[in-house]
Amino acid sequence: MTSREETIAVTHQDLLLVFDETVTRARVDGWLRYLESAGTPTQAYRLGASHVLPVSGVDDADLLAAAAGLPSPTRRVPRGGEAWLGRRELRPAGTEVTLGPTTIGDGSVAVIAGPCAVETSEQMLATAELVAEHGAVALRGGVFKPRTSPHSFQGLGFGGLELLVEARKRTGLPFVTEVVDAEHVKRLAEVVDGFQIGARNMQNFALLSAVGQSGLPVVLKRGFGCTVEETLAAGEYLLLEGNDQVVLCERGIRTFEPSARFTLDLTAVALWKQRTHLPVIVDPSHSGGRPELVEPLSLAAVAAGADALLIDVHVRPEEALCDAKQALRPEQFAGLMTRLAGAAAGLGRTLQKR
Repeated sequence: MTSREETIAVTHQDLLLVFDETVTRARVDGWLRYLESAGTPTQAYRLGASHVLPVSGVDDADLLAAAAGLPSPTRRVPRGGEAWLGRRELRPAGTEVTLGPTTIGDGSVAVIAGPCAVETSEQMLATAELVAEHGAVALRGGVFKPRTSPHSFQGLGFGGLELLVEARKRTGLPFVTEVVDAEHVKRLAEVVDGFQIGARNMQNFALLSAVGQSGLPVVLKRGFGCTVEETLAAGEYLLLEGNDQVVLCERGIRTFEPSARFTLDLTAVALWKQRTHLPVIVDPSHSGGRPELVEPLSLAAVAAGADALLIDVHVRPEEALCDAKQALRPEQFAGLMTRLAGAAAGLGRTLQKR
């Protein structure tokens, strides 16, 4: 490469201009008008309370020198790849996701626990009280359950929401539940604290956009045949709607290894913590598929940097209508929480408390 080519590569580049929340949309519009007049029209993207402008083929120094009177961007980040709104450089300190009174991504370790599926009032309330007693800061429980077999239990549907609401009232814990249809989003958004998008729907782009528009927190599960970058691209659909309350979930990928239900990819956790500002949660229950694997996988996930864990707990797993083989019993969950607290402390972190 010649020195001339090197100069072009360095100075004429695609940039992301990041403006913090103190810069109003009206002042950002001034940048849009300026860039259009300069022959480089673009559009503004909202990232939470801040704005991001992608600019192509410009000289960084000349651009900023000519934009006198306009607010200065907080950061100027070279744009690369397809999933750039989630890039770590846009928010080096990371994004915090607020789920009710719980914060995910503040450096502590949060545990979201509960049954894979909402089945009965007695089951949901008893499990909710159990996980709350032992330190979980949010509930999980699916009212819609997309299953491989059409003959398997598919969930209680909207009727199960009342049970989750009652569990929240009893325990004070916020809850997340899976959404499977874009048409359900508005109705669910009136009740839920956060959404979960399952592995089978990670690339259901209409659903991603609808959930993003809700503005509610979203746990986005990685598809079991999808790559690290494809997961980041799926998260971009949510971010493009202005919703930065996104948590990426590693729940295991399908490999040649038959010893466990899936293979938990902790490499993905470490890579996401480097590449994106979004927090990361790990589901050790669906990956291992057996209760005796949940504890070691949970401890490993915390060591790899996971911000939270999503754990399947059932008061009577032998009676569960969904994923009975993987759910922790009450005494197993109590023991896990004790050991997680010790592991977090050893890593200079804390296990979040209610």
